[in-house]
Amino acid sequence: MTRPDGGVDPRLFDPLRDWPEPVVIATGKSFPYPVALCDFIGIPQRVIGENGGVVLVDGELAIEGDAEAADRVAARLQADGHPGGWPEPDTHNHWRETELSVTRAVPQDYLESIAAEHAQSVVDTGYAYHVKAPSVTKATGLQRAAEILDLDPAAFAAIGDSANDAELFEVVDEAVAVANADDTALARADVVTDGAYGDGVLEALERLG
Repeated sequence: MTRPDGGVDPRLFDPLRDWPEPVVIATGKSFPYPVALCDFIGIPQRVIGENGGVVLVDGELAIEGDAEAADRVAARLQADGHPGGWPEPDTHNHWRETELSVTRAVPQDYLESIAAEHAQSVVDTGYAYHVKAPSVTKATGLQRAAEILDLDPAAFAAIGDSANDAELFEVVDEAVAVANADDTALARADVVTDGAYGDGVLEALERLG
């Protein structure tokens, strides 16, 4: 939903607000971000945050993952001279409830070894590393959201661009990757748009409509 230079593409607001079926915003960002986005767009608060760690649909809240393990990984990073996620003020993690977002300046192999010590996995979204419970994904988040909405996850289509969309793409009816998606998302998608970023989402919405 972003523009190449960052920020959400406002051209998507009206199509999402007018979409006739439930819209669920799924992201790796911390919980308040997708909730605020729903409010700004003017759609019901139906969100999957933190890569499936937090699900809020129509007032029903579910929190999964292992926040204590994420805190232990953050403490180890700090003990080894790294930020406990991102440099302060760490707005990436200040409101995060179930996982840890880590700057990609931290060596990935080192981070993965620490995460494994605490039974956590690492997902590289291309922007940040996410230390999370292996059992929690956007797919498990959609399964919970669909349950609340009394729908089958296979009734949904998904539009994405990152490795953290891979599991989600496996459970929906149609998986669409925008042209700028990473290799993992492109490999799992049913369809790849010609357009990138917001242009790709608009193209996908037109196709799905």
